[in-house]
Amino acid sequence: MKFFHVKTVSETLRIINEQFQPCRPPVELPLIEVCGMVLAEDVISDEQVPHFSRSTVDGFAVCAKDTFGASDSLPAFLDITGRIEMGMAADTALHEGQAQAIPTGGMIPAGADSVVMIEHVEEVGEMLNVFRQVAPGENIVRAGDDVERGELVMACGHRLRPQDLGVLSAIGRTSVRVHPRPIVGILSTGDEIVPSEKKVLAPGEVRDINSVTIGAAARQCGATVLYGGIVKDDYDTFAKRASELFQKVDFLILSGGSSVGTRDYTVQVMQSLGDPGVLVHGVATKPGKPTILSKAGEKPVMGLPGHPVSAMIMFQLFAVPILERLQGLRPAQTDLRLSAKIARNVPSAVGRTDYIRVKLEEREDGLWAVPVFGKSGLISTLVESEGIVEIAANKEGIVEGESVKVHLFKS
Repeated sequence: MKFFHVKTVSETLRIINEQFQPCRPPVELPLIEVCGMVLAEDVISDEQVPHFSRSTVDGFAVCAKDTFGASDSLPAFLDITGRIEMGMAADTALHEGQAQAIPTGGMIPAGADSVVMIEHVEEVGEMLNVFRQVAPGENIVRAGDDVERGELVMACGHRLRPQDLGVLSAIGRTSVRVHPRPIVGILSTGDEIVPSEKKVLAPGEVRDINSVTIGAAARQCGATVLYGGIVKDDYDTFAKRASELFQKVDFLILSGGSSVGTRDYTVQVMQSLGDPGVLVHGVATKPGKPTILSKAGEKPVMGLPGHPVSAMIMFQLFAVPILERLQGLRPAQTDLRLSAKIARNVPSAVGRTDYIRVKLEEREDGLWAVPVFGKSGLISTLVESEGIVEIAANKEGIVEGESVKVHLFKS
């Protein structure tokens, strides 16, 4: 079996953007269940937050102009006309020359436009001595300062974080429409692969690393993972197991068996799952050249290299964007990579995109990316690494001190 025309990284990403969409219809879920999921609707606020003007400090609500010129040697004198309780309406309006005691979060009474902190006043019976002037609006959050009625709070395609749920709660939302978490199926292949829990390995056996690492990476991206186990290098068995798993998932990942060896059936199996079939058979990268991408119906199917480092880097490059598409995630508007200087010369071959593992060091003259070298089968090199650096296909390498962009691994 021969490789098709190898695609570039940009060509592969373009294919992903063109071919894959959210995998299932949106669902309405309560807020307590949606952290990490992606909004399937624009959220418009029906109310103001806060819905009343309130104090940000303990002190006294006042008219700012009554405090102008106040100092330690010449305080302003105001009449205390009331005390505002937490959680209660401020029913008594404030007039010129008056003050009302107010706690942090208390409602600002009508007529007041600022709050003087309790540290800057002295109560003498029903008289208040004010030793520092305040400006209009000082120490107050006004109604609608946080969110206005009719305001777009969050746009469709936003991945929900804990702080986002707080805003949704503040505007009275108890549920939102989100894209379902995609179900990712992982099936490992190879006569040499055995379950990772096997204690004693026979000669030639290799524990199944990729199911664990790729499954964990998929969960980090918001997916639910369904493990299909290990299948031997037998086409009929492989095709049957892949088809069974494919029916249960939104995205099938086949680990191993993606090279051009005579017993590698991955391409045939992917073609058997449905049309349009294989979209990418080989990517011009190192590591990870034998990566395969297909589409069966509306579902993506990916064949990852068996070497753990290659598999992880190709997952970051291509499976992550697929998962983002399946969840309806809005593309990032900014470059989230870190800038650093490369700590040594790294050669590369023109015509392919190289990805090198790096760890970060903070030095006196800034942040440096230190290459972590090792063959693609050495998973320990990923433990030492904090991210990867791309060497573009049109470059013969990067030189020590050159500025590079570091794509960080998720932590």
